[in-house]
Amino acid sequence: MSAEQTRRRQPHGGGGHRHAGPVGLRRAGRLRELLVSGVADSFGMALGWTILVLLAVSRGGLAEAALYNAAMLIGVVLSAPVTGWLARRLPGRHLLRGAAGIEIVLRVAALAGLIAGLPSWLIAFLIVAMHVAAWVGFAAMRAEVAAVDARPRAMTRYALAIAAVEAAGTGLGALLPSGPEGHPTGGTLIAIFIVYAGSLIPTIVVARRARMTPQGAAGRIAPARILGYGLSSPVLKRPSAVHRRSRRFPVSPRLLVAGGGIMLLSSGPTLLAVPLTTELHGRHWVAGAAVAFSIGCLLATVAVETIGNMRLPAVLRWSLWGLGMLVGWIGAPLHAANVLAAQFLAGLSQTAFEGDMDAAVADEAPPDGITTALAYSAATRALGGSIAVKTLPVLVTAQAIDKAVSAAVLVLGIASLLLWALTSMPWLNRRPAALAD
Repeated sequence: MSAEQTRRRQPHGGGGHRHAGPVGLRRAGRLRELLVSGVADSFGMALGWTILVLLAVSRGGLAEAALYNAAMLIGVVLSAPVTGWLARRLPGRHLLRGAAGIEIVLRVAALAGLIAGLPSWLIAFLIVAMHVAAWVGFAAMRAEVAAVDARPRAMTRYALAIAAVEAAGTGLGALLPSGPEGHPTGGTLIAIFIVYAGSLIPTIVVARRARMTPQGAAGRIAPARILGYGLSSPVLKRPSAVHRRSRRFPVSPRLLVAGGGIMLLSSGPTLLAVPLTTELHGRHWVAGAAVAFSIGCLLATVAVETIGNMRLPAVLRWSLWGLGMLVGWIGAPLHAANVLAAQFLAGLSQTAFEGDMDAAVADEAPPDGITTALAYSAATRALGGSIAVKTLPVLVTAQAIDKAVSAAVLVLGIASLLLWALTSMPWLNRRPAALAD
């Protein structure tokens, strides 16, 4: 038997090019499968969502677009408990197929309903349900990536590919010609529906080789545990002490409140970038703003490492990321180039903040509580963002965004300095110890 044949027959714990268990594919091939399906899904979602938001702007202005963005973020919030519940009951194959199938129907229904003139509250309801399904599926896809290759490089490559292709989908959606109704017509509209819905078909196809099973023992693969999945199917008959501890809330509410507060103060302009850019400088600048945001995302890792080396307290680091999301928008009404700069800073700062917060939450959570901790970390940020995008258009118009941003920068700057000073006072740290004695 040759060396190559010997290596191929090694058990699952073997070399870097081992067979990927029951799927019958090498690890690299399976990762390519997952990457291609994720890229296709993200491109279709970005394209259709951009068309939907631009149509909302033409129909009801910034306020209606803000309503749909808030509905999107509420869907992200609700997806956390839904994902946890489903992951404990369904294998990855069924979870991926079910989430993708439901999302296809809801994508078509939301966009077609908006074109047909359905009430905005009904469109918002469909968007909430659509993004619950979307984020359940996204969680399952990340679990599959982690199951095949648990190294950070694989997950980073997957995330960066999705960020890059979302910019392409957003840019294409903004550049497509629109008819007098405010949306593309004829064959272009049919093609949009085909891409928007059909981009989920690769996900349904790759789901048949899904490896994740509910309640599995995944001791070797930490990222898979984050989503409540493992690689084998045995179910524990009786809950162990570890499982009993996991039912306690695994993360400090203080961290969640702080993260949600940063998003509430800082994320509004970034999350409303498409309608704001359209109203300020025209829809042809939306593509450039999306590219600038993606470039900022790619540099977030370097920024996190640089700020981390400064050993700043978490509250001060998070406040700096929040200020980065905001400060570029002060000059946005003056020139379109300022919007590009604002989105570059926002992409860098928002991505860095989310990674910084998730790292802090995961570090605090017990090993068996990481699933719930990270789910609620994302949900809390989404809740803060949903309040921000719904409130901002009520307070100011697009042309006055600089005034709202200046006020938020002032509030966040003062609050972060006060919190940092209070938490750094030595007598406040000694007092609880004295009381305990």
